[in-house]
Amino acid sequence: MPDPSQYTDRPWMDSDAEPFIKVQSVSKQFGSFTAVDNVDLDIYKGELFSLLGGSGCGKTTLLRMLAGFETPSSGNIFIDGVNMNDVPPYERPVNMMFQSYALFPHMTVENNVAYGLKREGFGKIEIKQRVDDMLAMVELTQFSKRKPHQLSGGQKQRVALARALVKSPKVLLLDEPLAALDKRLREQTQFELMNIQEQLGVTFVVVTHDQEEAMTLSTRIAVMDTGRFMQIGTPTEIYEFPESRLVANFIGNANMFQGRIIENGPDHVVVQSKQPECEIYIDHGLEIQEGHKVWVALRPEKIKISKQAPDEARANQVKGVVHDIAYLGKISIYRVKIDDDTLIEVTSPNLSRPKDGNLAIDWEDEVYLSWEASSSVVLSK
Repeated sequence: MPDPSQYTDRPWMDSDAEPFIKVQSVSKQFGSFTAVDNVDLDIYKGELFSLLGGSGCGKTTLLRMLAGFETPSSGNIFIDGVNMNDVPPYERPVNMMFQSYALFPHMTVENNVAYGLKREGFGKIEIKQRVDDMLAMVELTQFSKRKPHQLSGGQKQRVALARALVKSPKVLLLDEPLAALDKRLREQTQFELMNIQEQLGVTFVVVTHDQEEAMTLSTRIAVMDTGRFMQIGTPTEIYEFPESRLVANFIGNANMFQGRIIENGPDHVVVQSKQPECEIYIDHGLEIQEGHKVWVALRPEKIKISKQAPDEARANQVKGVVHDIAYLGKISIYRVKIDDDTLIEVTSPNLSRPKDGNLAIDWEDEVYLSWEASSSVVLSK
């Protein structure tokens, strides 16, 4: 029997661990429209959990039900063992950080952060201590007397975070918390957010449509579509082992080949693909009968590209012509056209500078693509 102590940082793998947040058969209808469709979810104490999906998938509606701003049409929501269905928002052990930040423009930074504590009647000494501690944590002590219009976007974001955390909630709900920031600042703030969450140990639930953001921040991710969870797992599980074409296509990029299983052994599977026409060898068995139609997902970074032909013909290789190139500095993206006009995307790190400014692989070059037996994933749905 596994030792539960090995799962201290992965409580979802411990069958005896109690979820801190439990969503049980929850649905939400708005008239005839079902926004959230009979979902179950367990989130554990101290997790930084992301609800990921496109617009209209139901992720924000679920977050609002956790906050108490919406009531489930059916099902139950438990936080720390207490049913929250009839608990109003102001009595729940949660706080919410909104996408717009909703800072009071006429108040200073310190007064914005102190606002909730003053409303709840905390003493002046405790308010000052809590506000000072929180501003130090988000590195805004020197900006305490400024007003929101005197701050950058990243500083406003940290004020909103400090205000949400100063009351020491058990759960912090974040609705697209980094959407208003530019790319470089967003990447920097992701790591700041992770560090603050780790220091405080507060359970974070983040709603986002940004795949990279969810992958960077999260202990686990729930991918949502049409009100349901398509897959729940760690970033590695979601990316490397997608359970459907929808998840494979939504998280990062994937080349998708359709074919049929022509050989299924205990330690391997061979798929005959029609587009492109090739055999794909996968180094693990599947509980799928031979002749069954499947799709094979292959990530662009797992494909090798070369102008030299392989030593011998084998599975997991095709020949084509470079149709498009995007040079992005650290990597290049190639779109290679195969004989049947299928386009395969390949990403390759630029490990050395091009000689005389010329690319090693250029437009219209004939190239060979190959990949390892462990690189592709077979999907039956």
